[in-house]
Amino acid sequence: MKLKHLLWAVGLFVFTSINGYSQEGEKTVIEDGKKIKIHYTLTVDGKVVDSSEGREPLEYIQGKGQIITGLEKRLEGLNVGDRREVIVGPEDAYGVVDPDAFVEIDKSRLPKGDIQVGTVLQMVRPDGQQLLVTVAEIKDDVVVVNGNHPLAGKELHFAVEVIEIS
Repeated sequence: MKLKHLLWAVGLFVFTSINGYSQEGEKTVIEDGKKIKIHYTLTVDGKVVDSSEGREPLEYIQGKGQIITGLEKRLEGLNVGDRREVIVGPEDAYGVVDPDAFVEIDKSRLPKGDIQVGTVLQMVRPDGQQLLVTVAEIKDDVVVVNGNHPLAGKELHFAVEVIEIS
């Protein structure tokens, strides 16, 4: 009989934890230091650019800067099972487009091959840091590359579901 009561108590704890309650019966919400699992779909300019659909949920620790700032801020206080549409402006995502990140490079310094507008190249800065750039324009003797993040200047639309908080 004691085993039956023990199993019932363990089952209740597991059930309430899965449903977003702490051991004390309090609702668990997204707050700094909590490990969070979410499913999401990211849409930019009306096109889906990333999604956790068909994969494991995205896992991160709230308040540690492991996801973009604007999304992290807007998830604060949500509970397990909550769904939210979140719009994040460039300032809280990948930044605004920096005109200084457009640089002209002599064609002779580029790898041989078919380089077109939109081609992504890997460059190495003088300090040794690697940087991905996108060809923005091709001129007679130079190529203009864009060092901004591909989502810089974009408004990000997230559809999010909170899966787990621990």
